[in-house]
Amino acid sequence: MIILYCISVPMASTERVTVTLPVELVEGIDRFERNRSRFIAEAVEHELARRRREGLLRSLENPHQDALELADVGLADWAASLPAGDDGLVDVKAGKPVRWSEGVGWVEEP
Repeated sequence: MIILYCISVPMASTERVTVTLPVELVEGIDRFERNRSRFIAEAVEHELARRRREGLLRSLENPHQDALELADVGLADWAASLPAGDDGLVDVKAGKPVRWSEGVGWVEEP
């Protein structure tokens, strides 16, 4: 059983919470990490990332109806259907050309 109590600290980048865990879990944490707070924070970050990925996969498997309509129309056709006059909103010459490199990330084009 886990019980969370939040105490807000103004202007702080962290919040103190009280978490009640079974003794076996605490002993397991202590076997691997001296800093329980860091261990629990990392575990929660991993779980939140897992749930976001799971939600994204669910969304890809069952996309929203509006997204399906956009996909059917095609992005180019959709962009062509937008009202004229918004061409100056983005200055494409102000950006830098980049490409995705597997294992590296975004890299600037020469």
